[in-house]
Amino acid sequence: MKQLCLKISVGVSFLIFLVLLGISNYMGNSLPEQQMAKRWSDKKDVAQVSCFFSVSAYITQDQIEEFEHSLDSVLKEASVEQESTNPGARLWIDAYSADGKVTIASERSSMEADAIGIGGEFFRFHPLKLLTGSYFSGNDLMQDYCVIDEDAAWQLFGSNDVAGQMVYIGGIPHIVTGVVERPGGRLKEAAGLSETVVYVSYQTLRDHGTDYGINHYEIVMPNPVSGFALKHVKEKLGSDEKNVEVLENTSRYSLLSRIKTIQAFGTRSMNGKAIIYPYWENVARGYEDIIALLTVFAFLFLLYPVIMVLTALIRWWKHKGWTIKEVWQKCRDKAERFVECQREQRKRRRRSEGDYE
Repeated sequence: MKQLCLKISVGVSFLIFLVLLGISNYMGNSLPEQQMAKRWSDKKDVAQVSCFFSVSAYITQDQIEEFEHSLDSVLKEASVEQESTNPGARLWIDAYSADGKVTIASERSSMEADAIGIGGEFFRFHPLKLLTGSYFSGNDLMQDYCVIDEDAAWQLFGSNDVAGQMVYIGGIPHIVTGVVERPGGRLKEAAGLSETVVYVSYQTLRDHGTDYGINHYEIVMPNPVSGFALKHVKEKLGSDEKNVEVLENTSRYSLLSRIKTIQAFGTRSMNGKAIIYPYWENVARGYEDIIALLTVFAFLFLLYPVIMVLTALIRWWKHKGWTIKEVWQKCRDKAERFVECQREQRKRRRRSEGDYE
């Protein structure tokens, strides 16, 4: 009975380890903002890299455009070229954003709202759940578009089915292309999603709102060797380490990254940089802490079965009725008998062939 209870406890402990590991892996793959590389290519030949800037970094659109213009030549030097025959195919995709505020009005009412001014393919990286309508691109020639969350839609129009309606930002008409659901939950609200958010082009935020400056840039690009993309982005945009933080999203929830997060316990929350993270990065960092904690518990539950198995092996080894020398001698004797048997068979075959002739 005691042995049975012991085996059950070992099995349960190992099962809990598998469950915790499964939950942590699921969480690591559940944030769409961190999975753009997988959506861009299923060959694991690209990396997603994010940069976060302080206000003092003074990052401008011109700097980002200069970085973009240099990419193709850098990739060509690394012997990375477009293989697709599709004329619209691209080797990389990027986006940037700035936090700020805008006053947005409809014929019914007006309100001041938190705003994210976007550039590039922002909504490819951040596929918020659309309730109605569609996204817009920061690369569009016309910049008089916006996406609003459902709270803003209800306050401005009394409905969330308002795609195609007109709003005024700084007195300039803008078309609402879509209405998105604002992600809920305690973690997301603490990350900065407790207020109404509207998404406008960076040009609109800069010209007709309060612009706090570009604080985030992200890119998915080829990664021919490990660390290539991260190194290049760091060299070109992240050289000012006091005002810039650069990280690779692709591997941020890997086992090695979790171990690094655990090792940084106690110092991780100490930030000497004047960087205000956007809400999605705050959520991602929260997930890092939770996943690291789950991983610690998972391996603690694994420790018990490992100890019990090792104990059983040691006990079995001490009470075994043989020695390694005896096993080696037995195996050698069997090998010699096998070789001798093969010789006898070959001799018999030769004799039988001689008799036949």
